[in-house]
Amino acid sequence: MTQDEPSRPAPEAGQRRVAAAVRDPKGAAPPRTADEAGPGSFPSVAGPVLSQADLDPVLRDAVRACLAGLPAQAPAAVAVSGGADSSMLAVYAAHVAREQGRELHLLHVHHGLQADADEWAERVQALAGLLGAPLASLRVAVDTGDGTGVEAAARTARYAALSAQARGIGAAAVLLAHHRHDQAETVLLRLLRGAGPSGMAAMAAETWHEGARYLRPWLDIGRGAVLAAAQRWADRTGWHPVADPTNQDPRYTRAAVRTMLAPVLDVRWPGWRDILARHARQATEAAGILDEVARADFARLEPAPDDRSFALAPWRELAAPHQTLVLRHWFARNGVRMPTEARLAELARQLRQLHALGHDRQMLFEHGPVRVRCVRGRVLLEPRPAGRGRAPRAR
Repeated sequence: MTQDEPSRPAPEAGQRRVAAAVRDPKGAAPPRTADEAGPGSFPSVAGPVLSQADLDPVLRDAVRACLAGLPAQAPAAVAVSGGADSSMLAVYAAHVAREQGRELHLLHVHHGLQADADEWAERVQALAGLLGAPLASLRVAVDTGDGTGVEAAARTARYAALSAQARGIGAAAVLLAHHRHDQAETVLLRLLRGAGPSGMAAMAAETWHEGARYLRPWLDIGRGAVLAAAQRWADRTGWHPVADPTNQDPRYTRAAVRTMLAPVLDVRWPGWRDILARHARQATEAAGILDEVARADFARLEPAPDDRSFALAPWRELAAPHQTLVLRHWFARNGVRMPTEARLAELARQLRQLHALGHDRQMLFEHGPVRVRCVRGRVLLEPRPAGRGRAPRAR
């Protein structure tokens, strides 16, 4: 499963276990160059491999603008799976970082889910050698028993590892290689899952995870330009990206969209990706307005300084749509995975039926690793006690 994207600091509480093998100029071992990668190795090149004339100006300028927005000379990082998209982002970021006198790190996450995962790591090491960039190869333990599915669990583990490493090296940002095709697929998936305006905004050009900043410089660029760049790079260096078999395996949701649904849409609506990407931008504007409303409503609920609780009485005075909006905002504010519509409606129902002062001690809403209770008129979000079973799903 390719990533869109050593642990020096220890993962924070609640994160997936992350084991990291780190290679950088300050560590015990530098990144291996391509000609040290064994069979099928590639020559190590000091300095730029491609000339400016070889670079796609659209791809280059997007990366240049992205890195120019960071503090001067602050380190940056690129999440590299070894696939065409992230590898080309690493190539372009390396050239731009060299222009700006900026240190660039490559971060590779080894999920241990594919038989060829070790080979992918070797391929990324070869790329790091070609680019002369320090590489951190991060091994993660994917928790597939949390009920979210393999794809979601791998993503959670991946971001935990990337964020920990980014904080450890002081990276101003981690660059991700998502492009317009990825954005269109995300919009379509979220539409089919019944996402609201915030969900339909899909991927943002800038996000934060666990104290690390993530940027997507190519979000408005089609994949065709990226694949053409990958071919030019292969012709110049002999280095080829890895092919993740899960990208074509319809057992995985995103791959099913890519292999079964997208070809039909391509025939009937050739411009569907551009249309959905435009829809994501419009949804982002709408979600921003709703977020402003939710923030204003939440501020009137006498929130605790840590945002973990609010007063029940003023919440009950809100109109029903505002009550639900505030609950979504509260969960997001605390980094809690959003409940389903049915579960959220159940929570709102329980809160509405409480005694006006919130004295019903039987009120208990469990959701993943957290639970919601009401004590002395305040609605509390707290960790679930260890050893409790999974809460039943609302039907």
